[in-house]
Amino acid sequence: MAAATALEEAAAPVGALCGLVQDFVMGQQEGPADQVAADVKSGGYTVLQVVEALGSSLENPEPRTRARGIQLLSQVLLQCHSLLLEKEGTYIAVVHLILFYENRLKDHHLVIPSVLQGLRALSMSVALPPGLAVSVLKAIFQEIHVQSLLQVDRHTVFSIITNFMRSREEELKGLGADFTFGFIQVMDGEKDPRNLLVAFRIVHDLISKDYSLGPFVEELFEVTSCYFPIDFTPPPNDPYGIQRDDLILSLRAVLASTPRFAEFLLPLLIEKVDSEILSAKLDSLQTLNACCAVYGQKELKDFLPSLWASIRREVFQTASERVEAEGLAALHSLTACLSSSVLRADAEDLLDSFLGTILQDCRHHLCEPDMKLVWPSAKLLQAAAGASARACEHITRNVLPLLLEQFHKHSQSNQRRTILEMLLGFLKLQQKWNYEEKDERPLTSFKDQLCSLIFMALTDPSTQLQLVGIRTLTVLGSQPDLLSSGDLELAIGHLYRLSFLEEDSQSCRVAALEASGTLTTLYPGAFSSHLLPKLAKELHKGESDVAREDGLMKSSRHFYCLQALSAISTHPSIVKETLPLLLQHLCQANKGNMVTEPSEITAICQSLQQVAEKCQQDPESYWYFHETAVPCLFGLAVQASMPEKESSVLRRVLLEDEVLAALASVIGTATTHLSPELAAQSVMCIVPLFLDGNTSFLPENSFPSRFQPFQSGSSTQRRLVALLTAFVCSLPRNVEIPQLNRLMRELLEQSCCHSCPFSSTAAAKCFAGLLNKHPPGQQLDEFLQLAMDTVETGLASGSSRNQAFALLLWVTKALVLRYHPLSTCLTTRLMGLLSDPELGPAAADGFSLLMSDCTDVLTRAGHADVRIMFRQRFFTDNVPALVQGFHAAPQDVKPNYLKGLSHVLNRLPKPVLLPELPTLLSLLLEALSCPDSVVQLSTLSCLQPLLLEAPQIMSLHVDTLVTKFLTLSSSPSMAVRIAALQCMHALTRLPTPVLLPYKSQVIRALAKPLDDKKRLVRKEAVSARGEWFLLGSPGS
Repeated sequence: MAAATALEEAAAPVGALCGLVQDFVMGQQEGPADQVAADVKSGGYTVLQVVEALGSSLENPEPRTRARGIQLLSQVLLQCHSLLLEKEGTYIAVVHLILFYENRLKDHHLVIPSVLQGLRALSMSVALPPGLAVSVLKAIFQEIHVQSLLQVDRHTVFSIITNFMRSREEELKGLGADFTFGFIQVMDGEKDPRNLLVAFRIVHDLISKDYSLGPFVEELFEVTSCYFPIDFTPPPNDPYGIQRDDLILSLRAVLASTPRFAEFLLPLLIEKVDSEILSAKLDSLQTLNACCAVYGQKELKDFLPSLWASIRREVFQTASERVEAEGLAALHSLTACLSSSVLRADAEDLLDSFLGTILQDCRHHLCEPDMKLVWPSAKLLQAAAGASARACEHITRNVLPLLLEQFHKHSQSNQRRTILEMLLGFLKLQQKWNYEEKDERPLTSFKDQLCSLIFMALTDPSTQLQLVGIRTLTVLGSQPDLLSSGDLELAIGHLYRLSFLEEDSQSCRVAALEASGTLTTLYPGAFSSHLLPKLAKELHKGESDVAREDGLMKSSRHFYCLQALSAISTHPSIVKETLPLLLQHLCQANKGNMVTEPSEITAICQSLQQVAEKCQQDPESYWYFHETAVPCLFGLAVQASMPEKESSVLRRVLLEDEVLAALASVIGTATTHLSPELAAQSVMCIVPLFLDGNTSFLPENSFPSRFQPFQSGSSTQRRLVALLTAFVCSLPRNVEIPQLNRLMRELLEQSCCHSCPFSSTAAAKCFAGLLNKHPPGQQLDEFLQLAMDTVETGLASGSSRNQAFALLLWVTKALVLRYHPLSTCLTTRLMGLLSDPELGPAAADGFSLLMSDCTDVLTRAGHADVRIMFRQRFFTDNVPALVQGFHAAPQDVKPNYLKGLSHVLNRLPKPVLLPELPTLLSLLLEALSCPDSVVQLSTLSCLQPLLLEAPQIMSLHVDTLVTKFLTLSSSPSMAVRIAALQCMHALTRLPTPVLLPYKSQVIRALAKPLDDKKRLVRKEAVSARGEWFLLGSPGS
C-alpha cells in the first residue's frame, strides 16, 4: 500500500511535466517553457526528466513538432545551464545532450534555430567535458551554411564561438588554422551591424590571443577589410543603439591589431586617403595612426613614399580642417614608429631618409616670397618633429637657420609675425624632450640669434608681433639653463616696459604680465634683482605728488605697477618681497604721505587679493601671507577708526564702504585655504580683538584709545565688523570660535542698530554665516531663538524695522542653504511681510537674495554648508504658498508677490521650471504688467529661455506675449528695452503658423526701437526685426 502511494506521488509531478510539455509543443503556448525552467531551478524536475517527457516530440516525423520540442529543451537549458554540473553530478548528461544537438544540426532547416539555442546554452556550461567544444564547432562549420540563416540565428553562432573562445581557449588552439578557416566561412558575407560587432571582437581575439592563422592571413584580412570604410547610418529610433562609431572603432581595432596585415592594409589606406570621400579620408588616416602603434620599419619601408605623398597632399590641398588634423597626426605617428623601431647594425635607418624627404619637400616653401604654403609646410615639419627627440633635433637643426634668415629678410610686421609664430611652434616642441647635456640641445647654438630676434619683435610697433614675441620669450625662457644672466636682464627690461603700455596696447600689457609671472617661477633671483627695484621705485614715485606728470597718467602708471607686483608674486621668495612692498605702500597712504582716493586703496587691495590667490597653491606662502597681511590690514583699519581731535580725510577713506569691502575681500581670500590648525591660531587673536580690544598681535598696537567696536559710542569702530565677518565666515567649519556665545549676542545686538546700516548689515551677515556652519544641537537652537526674538522685537519697533528685516533675511538664507527645519517658518514669516506697507517691496527683493549665490559670505569657497539643489527644494516648498498668497492679496500688494515669484523662477534651473510652466505662466505674464522695472526685467529674463525650450506651451499665449513685449520695448529702462527685444527675437522660435498673423504688426512696431538713442537697443532691434522679416520665407 505504502509503495503504491509513493509511486503515485512520484508520478504526479511527472504527469504535470508531461502536461506542460504537451501545452508547449502541441498547444503552441509559450508560458509553459518558463514554468518548466522554474521547476528545474527549484529542483522539482531534472533536465533528464524534461528530456524523457519530450521523448516523442523529439522523434516526431513532423519538423515543426520536433522544432517545438527542441525549442522547449533549449529554453530550459538557457535558464538552467549553470545547474547542470551541480544537479546531475556527472558529465554524462552533458555529453549526451551535446551529441544529440550535434546530430540535429543535420535536421530540417526549421529545427536549426532551436538547436543553435541549445548549443549556446551548453557553451556557457562549466560542465562541458574536454573535446566537446571542438566537436561542436566542427559540426557547425561542416553542417551549417551560416549566412543562409536569419540574423538572430547567425548571432547565436557568433555567441557560441565567443563563449568557447572564452572558456576553451587551449582546446580551440589545438585545431590550429582550421578554426580560423572555419570562422572565416562563418563570417563571410555578414551584413548585419549587430552581428558584425561580435564578429569583429572574435577576429580581434583570434589575433591578440595568438590563435594560429596559418596560410589564411590574407583571407582573414579580406573578410574583415571588405567593410572598410564603414558606411552605416543607424535607422531612426534604433532600439539596439548601435552607432556608426561603434563599428568604426571595432573594425579599426581588428585592422590595426597585427603587423601581418600591413602588406594588404597599407595599399588600401593609401587608396582611400586619395579618394574624394571625406569620411573615407578621415577613417583611413585614423586607422593609419592606430597601425603605427604596432608596426615597425619593416612593415612601413615599402610604403613610406606613397604614405608621405598622400599625407602631404591632404595637408597642402585639403578644404577640411579635420582631414588636415588627422593627416598631421598620422605623420606624427609614422615618425614616432620609425624613431622607436629597433635596428640591426647593418640595417638602413629609415628615419633619417624619411625626415630628409619631408625637409626636401617642405623647406623651399618656407622661402617663397608670397608665403603661400608656409603654414602647411610648418605644420608638417612640426608634426614630424614632435614625434621623438631624434626627429626634433634633426628638423630643428635644419629649419631654424632658415626661419631666422627669413625673419631678417622680410621687413613687414605681418610677415615677421608669421615666421615668429612658426619659430614658436618649433620652440614649444623642445619642451617635450629632456637632454642630459646642455650641448646636446638643438637650441643651444641658436640661442643668441633667437634672443636678438625676440627682442626685435618686442620693440616693433606692431602689437600683434609684440604679442607673439612675448609668447616666444616665455617658451624660450622655459628651456632650462638656456638664457644667460645678460639675456634675462634684457628680457626683464622689455617686460617692464611692456607692462606699462597705455590702454590702446592693453593686450600686450596683459601678455607681458602673464609672461612675467611664468618666468618669475623659473628665475626668481633675476626678477628680484632686476624687476622688483624698478617696480618699487615706480611705486614710491607715485607716493609723492609729482607736478611734472599728468594726474591721469600718474594714476594709470600707479595702477599698472600694482598689477605688475601681483603678477610676479608666483614664487615664495618673491612673495616675501612684494607683499611687504604692497603693505608698506598701503601704510603710506594711511599716514597721509600721498594724495589718496578710495579707488587707489581699492587698487592696492585688488593686488593684495591677487597675491593671496596665487599663494593658495603653496601652504607655506599662504600662511606667510596670512600672518603678515591680515594683522597689518586689521591694524590699519583699527588705527583709522580711532577718534582724533582733527578729522583726517585720508583716514576716513579707509572706512568708506567700498574700501572696507575691498579689505574684507583680501582677508577672506587669505583665510579660506588655511588648515584648521593654523586657522585656530589666527582666530584666537582676531576674535578677542573685537570682543576684548586685545590689540597685542597687531603690528602697531599703540592706539590713543581702546578698540570697542560693539560698544554703542563708536560708530566708526562698528564699521570694522565687516572685516571680522570676512575672517570668521571664511574659516573651516571645524575651527572652534572662542567666546562664541558672547560674540553671537554682540552681533545680534549690533545687527539691529539703526544708526549705521553698513555695520548692522555686516553684523547680520556674520551672525548668519556662523549659524550656517554651527553643528546641530542645543546651542544652535538657543542662537536661533535669540535671533527670532530679536527679529520680532525689531519688526515691532519703528526705528529698527529695516535692520530687523535684514537680519531675518540673512538668517533665513543661512538656514535655507543647509536645509534646516526652521527655514520653513522663517520663509513663511518673510512671505507675511509682503503685505507690509513699508517692508513689502524689500521683502519681495529678498527672494532674489535667498535664491542667489553670495560672493562674500555663505559661499562654498568659505566652507559654508550649501546643500545641492537647495533652489529646487525652496521652489517646491514655497512657490505654491506664493501663488496662493498672490490670489488672496489685495490689489496693491499683488505686485510684491509677483516680484518675489519672478525672482524665484528667474534663478531656478529651467528643467525644474518647465513641468510647472502651464500653471505659472499666467502669473509671469501678469508680472509683465507690473510697473516695477525690476519685476519686468526679472520676468523677461525668465521668459526668454522658456521661449526656446518650451515653444508649444508658450505658443498658446502668443497674443499676450507679442503685445507685452512690444509695449516693454518702449520702456524708460534701457535694460528692460533690451530684454524685451531679445524676447521678441526668441519668439521667432515658436511654430511659424502661430506667428504669421502678427508678422506685419511686429515689423511695424519694431521700426521705433531702430531709432533708439542707445546703440545696444538698436542692435537688438535690428536682430529681432530681421528674424521677423524672414519668418515664413523659404529656408527660414
